[in-house]
Amino acid sequence: QLHLVESGGGLVQPGGSLRLSCAASGRSLDDYTIGWFRQAPGKEREGLSCIDTSGNKTVYAHSVKGRFTISRDTAKNTVYLQMISLKPEDTSVYYCAADVEENMCALFPYYRPHFWGEGTLVTVSS
Repeated sequence: QLHLVESGGGLVQPGGSLRLSCAASGRSLDDYTIGWFRQAPGKEREGLSCIDTSGNKTVYAHSVKGRFTISRDTAKNTVYLQMISLKPEDTSVYYCAADVEENMCALFPYYRPHFWGEGTLVTVSS
């Protein structure tokens, strides 16, 4: 069983930056494609970004492209989401998710990954 834990959320001012982490326990993330999603109260879940097992293929939603960067650190068994130029509308609970489906990024955001973390809250407010 793959257990994912997100961290790095918090309160940040508009224009600020945060780096979210998605750490795994129980198994190596090397064999998993990873996605980042978010869901705000009363809104549908939004797929933000996806990274394949090699780290060479990344996909971004239009709403975050150019502001968010996904990356993975094999040695730390962790995937990151670097967020800059944050806006109040970025306020949400952010989730990482994993799946062994190699085509998950090609199908992103429509493919629903199997394993999910509990989420971390990001609040962008002055």
